Amino acid sequence: MISQSSRFFKGLQLGGNVYWALFLRLLLAMFLFMLCRIGFFLYNLSYFPEMTTWNFMRILWGGFWFDLTAVLYINVIILILSIIPVDLRFRAGYQTTIKVFYYVLNGLALAANVMDFIYYKFTLRRTTADVFDQFENESNLFSLFFRFLIDYWYAVLFWLLLMWIMVKLYNRIKVQGPLMQHRIAYYVAGVLAIPLIVGLFIGAVRGGFRHSTRPITLSNAGEYVEHPNEVSLVLNTPFAIFRTLGKTKIQKIKYFTDEKELSEVYSPVHTPVDSSAFRADNVVVIILESFSKEFFGAFNQDKPGYRGYTPFLDSLIQHSRTFEYSFANGRKSIDGLPSVMASIPSLGVPYVLTPFANNRINSLGNLLRDKGYHTSFFHGAPNGSMGFSSFTNLAGIDHYYGKTEYGNDADFDGMWGIWDDKFFSFYADKLNEFPQPFMSSIFSVSSHHPFVVPEEFEGKFKGGDQPILKCIEYTDYALRRFFAEASTMPWYKNTLFVITADHVSSNIVFPESHTTWGLFSIPVIFFKPDNSLAERSASIAQQIDIMPSVLGQLKYDKPYVAFGHDVFDSTSTSFAFNYRDDIYNLYEGEYLLMFDGKRTISLYNFVKDRMLQQDIKKPDKDVAARMEQKIKAIIQQYNNRMVEDKLTVQ
Repeated sequence: MISQSSRFFKGLQLGGNVYWALFLRLLLAMFLFMLCRIGFFLYNLSYFPEMTTWNFMRILWGGFWFDLTAVLYINVIILILSIIPVDLRFRAGYQTTIKVFYYVLNGLALAANVMDFIYYKFTLRRTTADVFDQFENESNLFSLFFRFLIDYWYAVLFWLLLMWIMVKLYNRIKVQGPLMQHRIAYYVAGVLAIPLIVGLFIGAVRGGFRHSTRPITLSNAGEYVEHPNEVSLVLNTPFAIFRTLGKTKIQKIKYFTDEKELSEVYSPVHTPVDSSAFRADNVVVIILESFSKEFFGAFNQDKPGYRGYTPFLDSLIQHSRTFEYSFANGRKSIDGLPSVMASIPSLGVPYVLTPFANNRINSLGNLLRDKGYHTSFFHGAPNGSMGFSSFTNLAGIDHYYGKTEYGNDADFDGMWGIWDDKFFSFYADKLNEFPQPFMSSIFSVSSHHPFVVPEEFEGKFKGGDQPILKCIEYTDYALRRFFAEASTMPWYKNTLFVITADHVSSNIVFPESHTTWGLFSIPVIFFKPDNSLAERSASIAQQIDIMPSVLGQLKYDKPYVAFGHDVFDSTSTSFAFNYRDDIYNLYEGEYLLMFDGKRTISLYNFVKDRMLQQDIKKPDKDVAARMEQKIKAIIQQYNNRMVEDKLTVQ
């Protein structure tokens, strides 16, 4: 009897066992993902200044579960091929097929993780599935890809090191068999193993085995962090992409059941009460690529000896309305344009990538076009880049001018578009041809990776520690030339100029620039040639304030929807909001509230506590409660109006 039983189970050993080999292969992928997380942290160390050893260990533990889910998703083919109970799986050719799948699938996953070493600085979050939509209109993807490979060679080298480790360790995992000599036992065990492994797989990707357990999502990462910005350390990029495929975060919400109460807390409907006659001033909106407030001398006078890199804009600021605290509503160019031109922010997903991007909207384009304005938009990139031509068309802007309309490829920078000084000169000339009144906007391109200036300006700009700084000086110089040329033209004196940025640069060095509020700090500047707007305001401004503020200056007389407020209206309360790592940030007065959609995470006095080190949500609970009500109202108004197509006054 003992002899028969021994013969039945002969071959049950770990070495060479196909299931043990599968376990080791998955474990290897987990190990490589962990190395990616450590590399991600070290490369972006300056973005996590408050990290402690204990907190990092907690993040690694949380990351283990997200890595497990991602690794199982990625290797599901390897898993299926490994557990089919047939002798074929032990043959060399079959194992070679599994190896190829393993290298390709896990190699791509590691590449996605390493890519975010770099891309995180631009978005401050893990890359999600909307990245595929974001770049679908780019005609220069291959040139961009190879340029990034060259410029970020160290990231490529790290990926190659990971691949070398993968190949080296994978080849040490051997499969022999079938090891069980008893054929009935072999097939019975193989069949019984399938539901067991499938059950373990389902439990692992869901994050637990309880019936009440919901599948693990991006928001679960918040359980393992002390600060909201650390969520990206817990996550991995493949997981973030998988979990956002085909999904939108914009769904109807009901924090408030009473519509009157909701509107009393916050309403995006603007109903002008000023009976003054409409003023048909020209409007020029200049959106500068990656112009952080950090780059300006005028905004950093508290730093002894710091002169900044924008001498022309610093001089213009002395004659303009500017703000002590001014913020972007997103982290990408495609976030910036709808915010500036249509007062539509991005909360989680860029507006232009949502299923609601074809909604009827108000914008400076269509509202002023109805007042008889000539409307235009200028972007020196290849036509269609970033989907700007599509958005501006929907926003009622009749005339689009890109690289094609410029008509001289000799001034193309080879990467992003026409050099700023050339395109701004072209812009001034075209404005002089337009009938008045006109509303026009231009989006610059040159202050962008790979951070080069035209050969004729090599050595002209001092630059600094960050490679972008000479480009900032160059674009500032291009603006100086533009204003010098425009000031000689007949339309100049009757024009309201607005200057802002699309988002903050990834090349920032000031400690406060890496805080939640610092990572959104951009200029918002209103200028009129008669100096009538000159004032440094202590209030808050944001990108979505630009449209209602321009309309207020023009004495626009019809109701419209805008999520910002008129910064020139002393009767309204200034505020700003944005979204980062599944956290809503609301700025009002001296306070910054962080809200995760269900509860207040923290409250800071960001004016006095610039590094956000003291959470005051408990001692200032009344402030936290009031601000939580407001951010809830903002979210509900935004989501519900988006879903119901109510972004205009019916």
